[in-house]
Amino acid sequence: MKRNATAQWQGSVKEGKGSLTTQSTTLNNTQYSFNSRFEEGVGTNPEELIAAAHSGCFTMQLSAFLTEGGFTVENIQTKCEINFLNGSIVGSHLTVESKIPGISEEDFQALVTKAEKNCPISKLLNTEITSTATLV
Repeated sequence: MKRNATAQWQGSVKEGKGSLTTQSTTLNNTQYSFNSRFEEGVGTNPEELIAAAHSGCFTMQLSAFLTEGGFTVENIQTKCEINFLNGSIVGSHLTVESKIPGISEEDFQALVTKAEKNCPISKLLNTEITSTATLV
């Protein structure tokens, strides 16, 4: 399986603008710019897209591990915060809130850690990855 996305850019890094299109066209000429990346401009940015990819991948991996363990997943919500410092991504923090009937806190935390280490995006990122998880 291969997936792709295309970036287009016109102009200098600060005054220019670009667009991103994914294979599925979920992003279809979605704008991005220096302002959307480093300030508060309209549009997306690479770090936000990495956060979306990491939270989505982790959440699916956690669901798979919970299901394999015989648990019913009522809900998992994961927020990912990418820490971009001095031109490098230096961290990814996952905040997880889940409703999983019948699971112990110990088993839940173990499966969160397992998913954190084993989801494909976690494996791709060469950075510290941490998480905070809460059963509700």
